Amino acid sequence: MTDLSLYRNIGIFAHVDAGKTTTTERILKLTGKIHKTGEVHDGAATTDFMEQEQERGITIQSAATTCFWKDHRFNIIDTPGHVDFTIEVYRSLKVLDGGVGVFCASGGVEPQSETNWRYANDSEVARIIFVNKMDRIGADFLRVVAQVKKVLGANPIVMVLPIGIEEDFTGVVDLLTRKAYIWDESGEPENFEVTDIPADMVDQVEEYREQLIEMAVEQDDDIMMAYMEGDEPSIEEIKRCIRKGTIALDFFPTYCGSAFKNKGIQLILDAVVDYLPCPTDVKPQPLTDEDGEETGEVATVSIDEPLKALAFKIMDDRFGALTFVRIYSGVLEKGNTILNSYTGKTERIGRMVEMHADDRNEISRAQAGDIIAIVGMKNVQTGHTLCDPKFPVTLEPMVFPEPVISIAVKPKDKGGSEKMGIAIGKMIAEDPSFRVETDIDSGETILKGMGELHLDIKVDIL
Repeated sequence: MTDLSLYRNIGIFAHVDAGKTTTTERILKLTGKIHKTGEVHDGAATTDFMEQEQERGITIQSAATTCFWKDHRFNIIDTPGHVDFTIEVYRSLKVLDGGVGVFCASGGVEPQSETNWRYANDSEVARIIFVNKMDRIGADFLRVVAQVKKVLGANPIVMVLPIGIEEDFTGVVDLLTRKAYIWDESGEPENFEVTDIPADMVDQVEEYREQLIEMAVEQDDDIMMAYMEGDEPSIEEIKRCIRKGTIALDFFPTYCGSAFKNKGIQLILDAVVDYLPCPTDVKPQPLTDEDGEETGEVATVSIDEPLKALAFKIMDDRFGALTFVRIYSGVLEKGNTILNSYTGKTERIGRMVEMHADDRNEISRAQAGDIIAIVGMKNVQTGHTLCDPKFPVTLEPMVFPEPVISIAVKPKDKGGSEKMGIAIGKMIAEDPSFRVETDIDSGETILKGMGELHLDIKVDIL
């Protein structure tokens, strides 16, 4: 049984093409989850496993994967950046405790970054910021930091400074330790050395380090008083303050690097461990009545509580129907009977799996804090609560946006009508932002979605 303090349930989100899937790939390689890194532009990224994702080089679905770093268990969801698939970001953030917001060092804060940031604020998700693509022409770390303040109204706390920019970007200075991390040009993440700060950066490092400490110590009155009297806190004390402020959403630890060149990712992983919350650090999920109104009770994150879990994604793959579930309270074991409080029906749990993109690892037990998939559930939809039949409860439901665009489709031949109906039924189960109706006058099937690309992909699948 894993100690809950060692769990990190995180999402990686960004504007399209800021490099979040590449960042996820680098994280998986560093944590030993994959041995060969797949590139998005080759259609080989681990978390982009749909045929349509590999063709277009973008993320469409939220892919879930589990990996480990410094004895901590990371449940990671890589989300889409394209505006048409915002629903995937929303429902992922709903079940996560923390996030990594990826920004492009040259593009800065882009429109979908704003939408995702707003969703994360609504869900009260603690975040760290990774300014990616520091090797790009036009890369400017501090300009992006300023944009985060101005455009997002957020409070970034700068943790590193870049060494060199654009094609001369070689690494970062860790402001806390006053050490430089410099990577060679092999592209291997392990090939770096820790050295002293470059002489021409010493003054800048001290200036930003002082700002970092001043922001951090505001989280602890005793440490702040001592600091004002000239007593600098230890690195551990500063880290403790940063963790407290990050979880309280007072500020967002901000890093930079190049995921494609494998520079700076280790510091992101360390920051997830050091600063992002575990399941017991965040505000518990509220329970609601039949009308969706909060009852004042919450789902306490503990294995000693009765089961409370939320189905946040349905996916049909080559092995059958998968229901992705975040467990908030209690323990779920193979063979248990659970209640769907929305339908009032019970189901027996057959198979449970941990997902690694589209691969799966069979498990017999899961506990509060876990994100898993259940195989072959019936009558379960996104947003349904799964609970102990003896203790029926309902978690706060998900609210989905209305479609904004529609197209008419028809099968190529008469024989295709039934197949199309089955395929559309699966899509509706998987994607709550996708709707279908029949035109009364023409008899045509009308598909409704969040944008042209959204519907293009649905037609592709059909």
